[in-house]
Amino acid sequence: MLTLDLTNAPRWHDLAPGVRVQLRPLTTALMVATRSDPAVEAVPEEVSDEERAVAFGKALARRAVLAWEGIGDADGNPIDPSPAAIDALLDIWPIFEAFQLTYVSKGLLLETEKNASALSPNGPSVGASATAKPARKPARTARRG
Repeated sequence: MLTLDLTNAPRWHDLAPGVRVQLRPLTTALMVATRSDPAVEAVPEEVSDEERAVAFGKALARRAVLAWEGIGDADGNPIDPSPAAIDALLDIWPIFEAFQLTYVSKGLLLETEKNASALSPNGPSVGASATAKPARKPARTARRG
């Protein structure tokens, strides 16, 4: 089931220990506006997908970031978000990855209810229990005549 959040309220996202940002909801309007952002449109066609993703991510963050905590200047003084500061923040690889995973990816993939799928019985989500009982005996096959 697709769950709609009709409040459309900004949310806080943790990007690193002690660093969090308040972001606008990832709406269609925000994505469309970011696609037509001059910085995104200026990306040459011959650049790699990675470079294009960085340009898009920064443009999206410049539109989405409303506030932040745990971010300061070189002297350790808290600073407010600005386009240059947002770009500098996303130049830090773990921050960029966290932004992509916690905000962009979740916005691009439709999230389903948390109980829609069981955990994998092996791998990173170990813990699911089997729902079917094991077969007692192998099934008998029909004779061919």
